[in-house]
Formats: sequence, structure tokens, C-alpha cells
Amino acid sequence: MDVREQWREGILFPRWAEWANWGFGEPRFIFYPPLSWMIGAALGSLLPWRMAPGAYIWITLIIACLSMWRFSREVLPSRYANLAAVLYAANPYHLVLVYYRSAFGELLAAALLPLLFWAAIRVIGGGWRQVPTLAVVLAGIWLSNLPAAVIATYALAVALAIGCFFKRSPQPLVLGLSALASGFALACFYVLPAAWERSWVQIEQGIPVEFTFENFLFSRSNDPDFHRAFNAKVSWVAIGLVVAAGVAAFLARKKRAKTLKPWWILLVLGLVSTVMMLSPSEWLWRELPELAFVQFPWRWLDILDVAFAFFVAAAIAGLGSRAARWVTTIAVFVAIGMAGAAMLRDAPWNPVAVSNISRSIEVGRGYEGTDEYAPVGCDRNQLPGNPDESQRPAYVPSEPSEPAPQIAKLDPDSGDIVPATGVQLDTRVWRSTRRVFTAASGQSVTLALRLVNYPAWDLVVNGRPAQFGVRPITGQILVPLAPGRSQIEIRFRRTRDRSAGNVISSIAAATLGVLAWTCASRGRP
Repeated sequence: MDVREQWREGILFPRWAEWANWGFGEPRFIFYPPLSWMIGAALGSLLPWRMAPGAYIWITLIIACLSMWRFSREVLPSRYANLAAVLYAANPYHLVLVYYRSAFGELLAAALLPLLFWAAIRVIGGGWRQVPTLAVVLAGIWLSNLPAAVIATYALAVALAIGCFFKRSPQPLVLGLSALASGFALACFYVLPAAWERSWVQIEQGIPVEFTFENFLFSRSNDPDFHRAFNAKVSWVAIGLVVAAGVAAFLARKKRAKTLKPWWILLVLGLVSTVMMLSPSEWLWRELPELAFVQFPWRWLDILDVAFAFFVAAAIAGLGSRAARWVTTIAVFVAIGMAGAAMLRDAPWNPVAVSNISRSIEVGRGYEGTDEYAPVGCDRNQLPGNPDESQRPAYVPSEPSEPAPQIAKLDPDSGDIVPATGVQLDTRVWRSTRRVFTAASGQSVTLALRLVNYPAWDLVVNGRPAQFGVRPITGQILVPLAPGRSQIEIRFRRTRDRSAGNVISSIAAATLGVLAWTCASRGRP
């Protein structure tokens, strides 16, 4: 919703979330991968907002289906490649992402994983022409969800290592690392600012400093509600997928001659995923770089899902009789349907939540912010505007239909934020990343903007750069003014890291485009 409003202002790639923290904003779009929220904004521009989540889910699951079909059709008969595609799209963990977690970014990243392994197997086979494809898919995953991208990168490393074993050559690893570097470069317009500016926000709120062990399968938590509400459910989903994938892999072992590389790669990745979800792997979570960023070990189900769909389809294809194949297929889908029905019964989402947030933005109230994206020095819980609070400080309309004020002033005696009485205000421009207004007062005054401090904000007073103040605890921007009439402009500038990321991504895109065109030209008769 925030992105769509900025598109209407002409900002094609937003960086600042204007309506977060009840209208005080946050740099959410610098740090959260862009694909999911840009697709969501596009759907919200075409459909009523209440239909956008469902449309997003269907589009993502169709992408997952096509992605798995592309992977499976290389080694499975056509009808069983279709079966693997549908199994992957509708697997139980995807239902968890849809019904329990609404993890739209992770769902999109998972939809691209089979394409990642398809391109990796092509590269392992000596297909240097698939390097651009592998780079683009990897970049797409990094632009979808960071925890899934970390897992995908480690899984790709495992797949390439297996490829080196098969070829008795380091060539797959060399080609894979080239694709990995190219993928990072392609996504650099997002990755570089997110890495560079992470010290400007309280990112540690979302990245555990020390890995916690309450998220392994069937782990016991100090919070009984946590274990009862989710961990036990996702643990049983994981056990079901592990058992099904293991049995299917055993039954499909006779097909290894035809599915040699995919069979071994997915078998090893399935074993790795299983181990990483269990508590004995805690030392790996501590030692491997950025792995703790994944936060929840059961996210390795993203990888296991690919093995589950492939092995089950391959096992059914190897059954002796047509009747056995039909009975097994029906049994698998009945089990998935029962799991989905159970999830749907106690899905926790409020059906009017989307409409409420849309209405809250329309009336200028905004929405709740996020701990890890709060700028340093800002306690977002102390910012006014939360409609659940019993008292309504400045900036908060008393009625939902009343617009929230954007400018108040700082009381010099009490230090409180009070209405800007005695100051004549004239707003010229008020957009998400640029605000221009005039203020006239007979005495010195400090204006308090409905905006939190971030290093990318620049202040210009009467045409000259100026320094703004910052209110302690809340991090709210304060603008001190001398008596008389002043013109104030505050703008969100493009930082050097963002410019550098854009240049690197542009160069990478041009280079990969030339390489892909060259490969296609050489492939013609």
C-alpha cells in the first residue's frame, strides 16, 4: 500500500516507508527485499486490496509449479514431471507459509528454488551457457527473501560440491562461483545499501546476536504458548515431509541410472536439511557465516520440499501397476488436503485486517512499524499514533476521519510536543521523500515534524543547508527556527552506497545480457 502511493508520486523504487510507525516512517524498503512488495503494489493497483493477498499467493504457487516442472521434466516422464510440479506447489510447508505465517517473501523465494537446482545441474554438466540463468535465478531469490537466500546459497554450494565429485573436476565449482558472484552483482542495487546502512538501524532486533535453540524441531521453550502454537505444528509437518521424502527416495533408487545427478544432489540436500533442523547441528549454526540470520531452522524445509516433490513423483513413476500409481497418488493428495484443512481451521489471520490497514493509511494514521528497521536512537514504541493507546498525544486525530497533523512544536519549558499554535504554516509540497513548507512566527520556535531521524534526510532552511535536532528516545526530527518567516525543505537524498549499487547492478545486467546473447547465437545452426 505504501509503495503504491509512492508510485503515484513518481517514485518507482521506494526506499522510505512513509506510513510506518503511525506516519513517522522507517527505511523499511532499503532492507526488506523488493520483489514481494513490488508485486503486491502492482496487484493493489489492479485489484481491490482485499483480493491482493490471494492473487499474490496464486501467482507465486503457479511460479512454483512451473519452476518444479522445468526441473523435473529433464529426467522424469512428462506426466510425472507434472505430478512433481503440483506436489511441490501444494506441499505442506507451502501451506504453512500461506495459512500460518503469510510469509510472502519466503514463498516467492521457494518458488524459484527448483529453477536454481535445474540451472546448477546444467552448470555441473559443463553448461557454461547456463551461468547467466543461474545468476539471474540466484539474484531473484536474494531479491525475494534474505533467510531463504542464505539457505539457497549454502544449498547451491553443496550441489556444486557434489558436481565436482561426479566430474572429478573443480570446473562446476568455478562456474558456480562465477554465477554466484554475478548474481550478487545483479542484486547489488538492493544488497549493497542493505549491507552498508544496516548500522543506521537497529537491525540486531531482527538478527539474533546469539543463535537461540528454541526453534529446532520439537524443542522445548520457556514460552509454552510458542511451543503449543507453532513449533509443534511445523515440527510434525517436517517429520511428515522427511519420512515421505525418505521412503520415496528409497523406492526411486532403481531409477538412479536415469536420474543420477538430481537423485544424489536432492538426497544429500534432503539429509542436510534434516540435520540442520535438529538440535545437534547447533555448532554449525554458530560457526557458519550468516547462518544465524535464518533464525528458524525449520526454514530448511524450503530445500526439503524440492526433494519431497521429486522423489515422490519418481517413486510413483516406478510403481509396477497403473492401479498402484493411482492409489498412491490419491493417498498423497488426500494427506496434503487433510493437512491443509487442519491449518485452515485455526489460521490466525483477521479477515478485515487488510481493509483496516488500507483505511488507516487513507485517513493519515499509518500502520505499526518494525523493530529492526527503527533508526538508531528511535524507540518506536514511544512514538505517538498507536490507536490502541488510551491517550492521544500530538499528531493523532481524535476521530478516524480526521487527518493527522504533520507539524507540531516543542514546548521549551516542558519538552512536550504540543500543537503548533502561534505559528503560521503553509505547506507547499508534502510527499514521502520531500516536504516543503513555510513557517512564520514572532519568536524563536522549534518545530517537531512527524518524521524520525535517518542519516539520509537533509534539511534546507531558506535555501541553505541546516542541521536539525533530534528528540531523545523517539528520534523525532526537530527544526529550530529564528523569528520571522522561513521556508523549510527536508528531502531524502540518494546516498553513495545506493548509487554504487545501481551502477554495479547495471554493469552486471549488461554483462550477463551480452553473455546470454553470445551463448544463444553460438547455439544456432
